[in-house]
Amino acid sequence: MNKIIKKISQAVQVLLLAPIKLPGKALHIIKYVAVGLGVLEAMTSEKKEDE
Repeated sequence: MNKIIKKISQAVQVLLLAPIKLPGKALHIIKYVAVGLGVLEAMTSEKKEDE
């Protein structure tokens, strides 16, 4: 699960850093997805540290 989240997070980061023009709403949605994936990634990494 953690590998999948990291791969999707990397893909979203590439979209945000790419020099392409995106519509405003699409850009906002991608940013929210990136934040959500960052939170999920942090939560899953904390679980492994606790074990």
